[in-house]
Amino acid sequence: MSARVLVVDDLLPNVKLLEAKLTSEYFDVLTANDGPSALEIIEAHPPDIVLLDIMMPGMDGFEVCSRIKANPQTMHIPVVMVTALSGAADRVRGIECGADDFLTKPVNDMALFARVRSLVRLKMMMDEWRLREQTSDQLGAMTDDRPIAAEDATNAHILILDDNAVASSQAAETLKSDNNTAEIVSSVEAAYSSAVDGKFDLIIVNLDLADQDALRLCSHLRSTEKTRQIPILLVVEEDEIERLAKGFDLGINDYLIKPIDPNELLARARTQIRRWRYQGRLRSNYERSIEMALTDSLTGLYNRRYLIAHLEGQFQRMQVSEKPLSLMMFDIDFFKDVNDTHGHGVGDEVLCGLAVSVTKNLRNFDTVSRYGGEEFIVVMPDTDLGIAMTVAERLREHIAANPFKVSGPAGAVSITLSIGVTQALGPDDTIEALIGRADEALYHGKRTGRNKAIVWTTSGMVDIAHPHTRDAATS
Repeated sequence: MSARVLVVDDLLPNVKLLEAKLTSEYFDVLTANDGPSALEIIEAHPPDIVLLDIMMPGMDGFEVCSRIKANPQTMHIPVVMVTALSGAADRVRGIECGADDFLTKPVNDMALFARVRSLVRLKMMMDEWRLREQTSDQLGAMTDDRPIAAEDATNAHILILDDNAVASSQAAETLKSDNNTAEIVSSVEAAYSSAVDGKFDLIIVNLDLADQDALRLCSHLRSTEKTRQIPILLVVEEDEIERLAKGFDLGINDYLIKPIDPNELLARARTQIRRWRYQGRLRSNYERSIEMALTDSLTGLYNRRYLIAHLEGQFQRMQVSEKPLSLMMFDIDFFKDVNDTHGHGVGDEVLCGLAVSVTKNLRNFDTVSRYGGEEFIVVMPDTDLGIAMTVAERLREHIAANPFKVSGPAGAVSITLSIGVTQALGPDDTIEALIGRADEALYHGKRTGRNKAIVWTTSGMVDIAHPHTRDAATS
């Protein structure tokens, strides 16, 4: 995996050593010898990961990391502190500053490369979600640029897999200080079942299970759709570097070295929970933006953009399956009078009520969209013209017979619909022609009295309620 790595250290031999190691693994390496220079490079040439020394003159590594993580434009860049400091308090402080890991010099090459690859994969995934959020912004949806550190890391639901009852109980007790709830299991099978059936913010796995393969569980969790993105925190012995590296390759997110320091457990758990919830926020924003882009803000129905895309898919499907495709367009009669008499607020209520009523009175595989103003279109797949005519006439009668409740003095408003119905004519037909024929039938109904469902046929317009009345087609 190729990536751009920024190495920050005030000692040139340390920089050169890391640069040589990373270059041999085909990473693109940038270097800086102090904090301000590092921040300038990050601004001009954003790296995929930062390897950061702590003990530097002027601006130390803790401050550099804090600045990186406080900036919405750089907060997603992983930071690994590489330092001679080895105390638990130093690790906790680094993690609380936003560091993703804390490696002690001299650095084990296997651990270093595994961690870099793991964090780069994470960044690439985050970059994809951030790119989608930028797309959301272009579509006019609201975006949220709060930093990851602003995410709440309390009240999380955590799954703990450990066959040591004392160790798992101690971990659960430590996690309670953030009002977290922990579910403890002692077998790989129980952990997988709970993870798939439950809703967890973090999974903590003890690597050293008696007669059980914890890494295989991690592999299964990463290959299962529901658990693929849930953060995994691996608990390891200090000498298990090779198995830890394998865990990173399988997709674990972080690790703890035994004996567990309670403050470090809390710090690492908070980091993973915040990142998980931040990712969830990006996903939610994106899904909401897609919904906003494809649905009508007033009625909640699909909009014209979605309708055209849906019809394109239906035309392709129709050409393969050779099944019929019908379309219905309807319009509220004298809707301007509703707005002029009762106000646009009541008019909006009528549109919303109509959307609900139509949806309830059509089949669940029919697609209803607001085409514009008071015009709506219904796409009816696998539906011949006879069935489409029956559906249209039934809808027209239902709307005419059931006034819509509205606010204000009126209390209720009665409306009628003019409906145009047509069917796709075959593989040479087009979406524009199909909609055009339905529109032509609709306006024929308006010209001939309104409150009618008219079907377009090759031999003329037919009033569905009076099928023997036929006018010559004007197309």
